[in-house]
Amino acid sequence: MANEKKDPLNKFMNSLRGPSGGGDRKPDQRKVHFSIWYFIVALLVIMWFQTFLTEQQTNIVTYSEFKELIKTGKLESVTIGTDRVTGTLKEAKEPNRTVSAIRVEDPDLVKDLEAQKIKYSGSADNKWIGVMISWLLPLAIFFFFWSFLMRRMGGGPQGVLSVGKAKVKIYAEKEIGVSFDDVAGIDEAKAELEEIVEFLRDPGKFQRLGGRIPKGVLLLGAPGTGKTLLARAVAGEAGVPFFSMSGSEFVEMFVGVGAARVRDLFGQAKDHAPCIIFVDELDALGKARGLNPIGGHDEREQTLNQLLVEMDGFDTRAGVIIMAATNRPEILDPALLRPGRFDRHVAIDKPDIRGREAILRVHARAVKLDLKKIAAMTPGFVGADLANLINEAALIAARRNREDVTMADFQEAADRIIGGLEKRNRAMNPKEKEIVAYHESGHALVAMVLPNTDPVSKISIIPRGIAALGYTQQLPTEDRYLMTRFELLARLKVLLGGRVSEEIIFGDISTGAQNDLQRATDIARSMIMEYGMSEKLGPLTYVSEPRSAHLDLGLGGREREFSEKTAQQIDEEISGIIEETHIEARKILTDQRSMLEKLARILLEKESIEGEELKKFVDEVKTTIAERESLKQEAGSVKRRAGRVKQEA
Repeated sequence: MANEKKDPLNKFMNSLRGPSGGGDRKPDQRKVHFSIWYFIVALLVIMWFQTFLTEQQTNIVTYSEFKELIKTGKLESVTIGTDRVTGTLKEAKEPNRTVSAIRVEDPDLVKDLEAQKIKYSGSADNKWIGVMISWLLPLAIFFFFWSFLMRRMGGGPQGVLSVGKAKVKIYAEKEIGVSFDDVAGIDEAKAELEEIVEFLRDPGKFQRLGGRIPKGVLLLGAPGTGKTLLARAVAGEAGVPFFSMSGSEFVEMFVGVGAARVRDLFGQAKDHAPCIIFVDELDALGKARGLNPIGGHDEREQTLNQLLVEMDGFDTRAGVIIMAATNRPEILDPALLRPGRFDRHVAIDKPDIRGREAILRVHARAVKLDLKKIAAMTPGFVGADLANLINEAALIAARRNREDVTMADFQEAADRIIGGLEKRNRAMNPKEKEIVAYHESGHALVAMVLPNTDPVSKISIIPRGIAALGYTQQLPTEDRYLMTRFELLARLKVLLGGRVSEEIIFGDISTGAQNDLQRATDIARSMIMEYGMSEKLGPLTYVSEPRSAHLDLGLGGREREFSEKTAQQIDEEISGIIEETHIEARKILTDQRSMLEKLARILLEKESIEGEELKKFVDEVKTTIAERESLKQEAGSVKRRAGRVKQEA
């Protein structure tokens, strides 16, 4: 028996028990699709069968030849029909024993047969059998084919006449396979929905007290936070059917189709009550009315109106709960959000470090690694990102033929997700490589010196992604939800540190700082226009478009609602902040030029610094700063003593 080598990918994937990993899988049920060739083959078989029944294998002869066979005594028997006479030869072998001729009026036929002592009999031809086979059978075939086409056009989900039917995916109780145990990191949202589950299990408990369950539950959160998973978990916990449909599937090019699909969806749900209707990406359907510049009676608005009517018209005592998910709640129609429709809003935020650890524990229950450390190095990751991280780590371990997935695999997977694919084979000339080394060293050194910045965890000059020639990775020590003005200014200095380093060392600048300048400008603009952090303009905001509480995205360009003079002041304030932080970053790197050159040399030699080596360098920088501050304080005290002596003299 050959030695079996363990596959680390299969071994690791078998240990993963994510939301879709539990439960028994059903066998593969392949759908049988209709093919026109089936119809053609069946038609040919029927035609052959019809010919076989209606046409016997006979030799056709003329009547004179038939009479000659009778006179020579070569026929054994004769059958006289209405239109034909058929005889059986004595000495011939099958299937050539039968001869047939068209009958003519011959009164001597019977006399000739008796003279030759040939057995004869009469038969009446049954024309109905031929008519049925020749006409009714083809008609039946075409009727079947026509019925099949009509079913395809009208009854199926892809039929032409089924445009008014809701293209809903229905999951039975046993097919959902997701429970609250598969959902982690969003404990507050789960607690909000436990009441929904309890109502679906025991509605009488609430109805006895006159209570009414919310008609609709709206799940709000950034993409990948688990909104759809949470809705399916509610259905799985309650043990009720789950109707799932996307908001974009309601709207078609035909007027009235979306409204018909809404009616059909609610009709199916009432027939299967108690159940859950889940509409994903509600913003595709429920966008605020009146935003269409062409008119207010387009297909989407009609569909939305029908949804509002259906939500008002059904009784919650029937056990139908409507759940919807969106990541853009700010553009939804206010009529959807009022009490009596989607009257419960459940916000699903990005998980904190404890939430990320819990999500990792769900996705990788059998993995023996420090999940807390993995959670700490993935700030801002949502559930979908963490699932992708685990999969990437497993692929990296399998690519290297390892038996288990290690922490190094997770670190490399995180770098790949954040920075992009590593490109060690990209050819860079020595001059460009040196510029990148000093650029990244400038970022890192400014971050090491300033007190209000996240600690540096890795510095690399290995190209990644499409345009990144190097990167400096900073990991926060804890989850942060607010940033002060000093912290934002410190972040600006770190972003400008790369460009300033090039100015100091080479006396010139490159195009490598393009992304840094863009991010720095965005931060400075937000400080002035959104956060009111300008002493000159005061605590005012100059952004009026609605913004999502879950995404750092607006609806488009900024709508201007201020004068030209104010716009000029805003530009001056933004330029002033950038210039001020640029000067301070230059001062820091000028004072630490020796450490800057040392860090750049290490990067040129090793291409990447992290772990203990980076920690050792950071400690050296802090020691140098402490010594310099001590010398400054000592020089200051000497100067003050000299001043006092001079005054006394």
